[in-house]
Amino acid sequence: MDTVGDLGEAALIQRIRDRVPPAPAWVPVGIGDDAAVVEPQRGTLDVFTTDTLVEGIHFDLAFISPADLGHKTLAVNLSDLAAMGATPRVALLSLVLPATMATRAVDGVVEGMLALADAHNVALVGGNITRSTGPLVLGVTAVGSVRRRRVLTRAAGRPGDELWVSGALGAGAAGLACLQGDPLGPAAEDHELTACVGHYRRPEPRVRIGVLLGRNKAARAAVDLSDGLADGVRQLASASGVGATVDGSAVPIAPGARRWFAAQDRDPLEAALAGGDDYELLVAVPRAHRRRFAAIRKLTRGVPFTRIGELTKTLELVLRTTSGDKQMPSGYEHFKQA
Repeated sequence: MDTVGDLGEAALIQRIRDRVPPAPAWVPVGIGDDAAVVEPQRGTLDVFTTDTLVEGIHFDLAFISPADLGHKTLAVNLSDLAAMGATPRVALLSLVLPATMATRAVDGVVEGMLALADAHNVALVGGNITRSTGPLVLGVTAVGSVRRRRVLTRAAGRPGDELWVSGALGAGAAGLACLQGDPLGPAAEDHELTACVGHYRRPEPRVRIGVLLGRNKAARAAVDLSDGLADGVRQLASASGVGATVDGSAVPIAPGARRWFAAQDRDPLEAALAGGDDYELLVAVPRAHRRRFAAIRKLTRGVPFTRIGELTKTLELVLRTTSGDKQMPSGYEHFKQA
């Protein structure tokens, strides 16, 4: 089995370049120079985001394939762009590789990333490769474009705005927990739990929805839910200088996740609020924009939106449940003590 140490840096870079499709005309200089050169889209602002995935912290190769990993590394960045209402354009890939890593595993990472890039017309224009004496580390910087008056941020929410969330929550956390219990995953006939595992391995960023929301000015503020709904509510409310009330009974929980957490004697709602890896969008919609937002909901290609609460003047984060009002729990935090 060939490893990246056997192949060497120059040959590895060439191996990756051979897999990357030709750059579009608006990328005059792509892979192979000291830096990429990209022609900006007329009349738009550039939107930059970056994320890093570290082996042992964000993923375990025991139950995620290299192609899944490549997909996910780009997906988490595209989700950030979606939350800004931006159309993704280019990406740069940074690979920090153990010398013992198989070259075919690197091929898988690149192929998984390029497949998702192709689906969203994203050009891979460069990056970096370096050696790691520790874990595998993958980083992506992605750039999108958006017109000035169509930028979505976390900071524009106002009291009275309705909170809506796309898709269903908890699937990513349930899929990860299932794999941690059994790396082989659920039985094939368990379609709901299999869907959760698939969601964890290959999340689908809501790029089209984010762009539609920005273009139609249906939402006033937005945030992606990479670290859970509770974290998203907290981030949006804090940036906007408001509070929020969330109706726990309205939170959409994926069927497989609800069943999995209940079987583990965990409250499905609390697990869905605190769990990450959903990559859905939480948006604040002014009541005056309900008709605009309804028009967007007809164009989501089957992705539902659910109203879960509203922003408030009172600077509190309230979770309304059948047993009474509670303080909103925390979402995922990297440096939180166990």
